[in-house]
Amino acid sequence: QIQLVESGGGLVQPGGSLRLSCAASGAIFDINAMGWYRQAPGKQRELVATMSTPDNTNYGVSVKGRFTISRDNAKNTVSLQMNSLKAEDTAVYYCNAHLRLMNEIGLPNLPLEVWGQGALVTVSS
Repeated sequence: QIQLVESGGGLVQPGGSLRLSCAASGAIFDINAMGWYRQAPGKQRELVATMSTPDNTNYGVSVKGRFTISRDNAKNTVSLQMNSLKAEDTAVYYCNAHLRLMNEIGLPNLPLEVWGQGALVTVSS
């Protein structure tokens, strides 16, 4: 069974920094892309950042230049370094992965998308 487990959320003051991490576990054949989305109270879930390769990253407009996504393919992890945090960055941050699981004979199953349980980030003084 596939799991995405986030860590690193919490309370931070405006202008501060926080780092989120997410680890994927299970019978994973490969991961095409990993990333982060967020959902603030009363708002729709929105893109924060995604990465398939180091040369292929995508950032939400509101976080570009402040947040940096990175992946460790050997460990099936993705991290999000968040700097210059603002009150409007307050949200539940969800890890996301597009991957293929391994079947009983070591071959890949069909691609699927999985989500983590979410990590709360609160930016407040």
